[in-house]
Amino acid sequence: MTLAAGTDAVRQSLASFRQEREADWKAFEALLARVERRAPRALSEDELLSLPLLYRSALSSLSVARATSLDSALIAYLEALCLRGYFYLYGARRSLRTRIGDFFLHDWPAAIRDLWREVWGSVALTVIGAIAGYWLVASDKRWYDAIIAPSLAGGRNPDSSAEVLRSVLYGGGDHFLSGFAAYLFTHNTQVSILAFALGFAFAVPSVLIILMNGCMLGAIFQIYAAKGLGFELGGWLSIHGTTELFAIAIAGAAGMRIGTSIAFPGELTRMAAAARAGRVAATAMIGVTVMLLFAGLLEGIGRQTITSDVVRYSIGGGMLALWLCYFYLFRMVRHGDR
Repeated sequence: MTLAAGTDAVRQSLASFRQEREADWKAFEALLARVERRAPRALSEDELLSLPLLYRSALSSLSVARATSLDSALIAYLEALCLRGYFYLYGARRSLRTRIGDFFLHDWPAAIRDLWREVWGSVALTVIGAIAGYWLVASDKRWYDAIIAPSLAGGRNPDSSAEVLRSVLYGGGDHFLSGFAAYLFTHNTQVSILAFALGFAFAVPSVLIILMNGCMLGAIFQIYAAKGLGFELGGWLSIHGTTELFAIAIAGAAGMRIGTSIAFPGELTRMAAAARAGRVAATAMIGVTVMLLFAGLLEGIGRQTITSDVVRYSIGGGMLALWLCYFYLFRMVRHGDR
């Protein structure tokens, strides 16, 4: 008799508990279902304001249900409902458009600023490599064949005449121009990927790749400068080169960040240090693909149609100034940041 009376009391308590609060649970569940299927604008202002109140009511009900050991099915229902409410009210809900906007306005520039030491170190390595390549070819022209691949040389070498070299710079319809431009873009894309991907080996391959790329640039520049065409070659390369070379420098910087983090992890484990560096480096590399796309457009269109040295330098200098301002001067404050 006593056991039956106790069971009846529990059932009455459970029924009373449900009767008092179930309306709020159902209302909260219905509102969540609407906003999950559509958007917050599907709710009225009063309904939006009621969401946090209903969420707190559900949490209170869950707390009571757990404390009094009520029906396990009811506890599971309230846990699921509260979890849905938490993710909606406090979770990050960003559309694809918002994520893309955040990447270009915040994440990518912030990653480049974080890598500023490695980026300018990579730029310095490119300059050092270019000077070395120029000096080697100037001192002994046999170095040219050792530095420049035949597919990149395209038959042009230190013995080529000024007229032949000039035809490459201003012969918009020359078949070699299109092939050489395509090869340069492919080559620089490969250099960017390798400089990043091989950085895990304590950054040594990244440094060597950037140096070698600079040597190739210096070697090519030397044979044109020797024929009095250095200024003209600079304009021809600058249309896309300022963007492309900057992208390669960033890729090398991303590889160096990972490599140096592994070599010198500090208080972290090597794996944790690599993971932290990888987040910044990966963001930078996504941006590198965007820069290479821009460089390809400039290379495929501008260099084929623009033959004025002044205009070429203007485009190249303008693109470099644009990237520098975007990365280091332009800053958007994310909502809630200080």
